Amino acid sequence: MNHQTIMQNAEARRSVYALNRNLPLPPEEIAAIVRHALQYSPSPFNSHSVRLLVLFGAEHEKLWDIAAEVLQAAVPPETFAKQTAPKLAAFRAAAGSILFYQDTDVVSDLQQRMPLYADTFPVSADKEFAMMQYAIWTTFAAAQIGANIQHYNPLIDEAVAQTWQVPAHWRLRSQMVFGGIAAPAAERKYAPIEPRLRIFGLDGGN
Repeated sequence: MNHQTIMQNAEARRSVYALNRNLPLPPEEIAAIVRHALQYSPSPFNSHSVRLLVLFGAEHEKLWDIAAEVLQAAVPPETFAKQTAPKLAAFRAAAGSILFYQDTDVVSDLQQRMPLYADTFPVSADKEFAMMQYAIWTTFAAAQIGANIQHYNPLIDEAVAQTWQVPAHWRLRSQMVFGGIAAPAAERKYAPIEPRLRIFGLDGGN
């Protein structure tokens, strides 16, 4: 592998919503991808504040059944029937979900031990889970596994915690739905690079 391969995988990483259960890898290998990201993704202050809940098969379906029940009670009936329910059914039709949590006890401990930087630790923790998300997502893209990111927290937090005995100090931050690619992602337009990037010194300062 070279840097160009990594760049190509980054280009392939997209939000794929048409997912099915025909995974190109067995669940054990997908779990290995998640373990690898958890082990090797950057961790500010070496804090390791990310916690993951990985759900396959019936456990994954249970998550989106919970989401449907919670949202049906929170969303106007017409909106739920026309928009929310079909979207949740599409997530349920995928192969699995990864729930990304932040361990607030880890963040609190850092704040107590290094009060001078207390305000920075929650931001650093967010960066950690975002980098891990990207690592898993990009590796999935390289393996021809589709994925998308959802944020049904905090609506589903309590029911999810009760179902899978999630510790109270784990704060749910996002949900990644993954599966076989039933249809590729739609074409995407990218914003121009030039207004967003400034580079100095390419000529060696001459």
